[in-house]
Amino acid sequence: MDIVTGILVVLHLLGWAIVFGGALANLKAPKISPGMLHGILTAIIAGILLVGIGEMGDGSVNHVKIGIKLVIALVAGGMIMWGGRNSEKVTKGFLGAVAGLVAVNVAIAVLW
Repeated sequence: MDIVTGILVVLHLLGWAIVFGGALANLKAPKISPGMLHGILTAIIAGILLVGIGEMGDGSVNHVKIGIKLVIALVAGGMIMWGGRNSEKVTKGFLGAVAGLVAVNVAIAVLW
């Protein structure tokens, strides 16, 4: 089960990296790239699977931390979906907010 957990952690972090990189790469000409949507979905699904594996094991899961991370992920996902449909309303600030949410989510995962 450790191998599966490790693979899911890598997929989770890669998903966040795709979203963060996509937001920073598109700051010059603000837009939501399709890869950002795929990245956020990868991160959310891998995160949910990680929580499921954690619940099946003997260890405890910090539900407050997971809840906060899930809310941040859903807000970022909603922003990406909305920005993908309304590309004329995507600004540098919008992409900065997405990148900031991703950075906060990763920081919570690492530091908490």
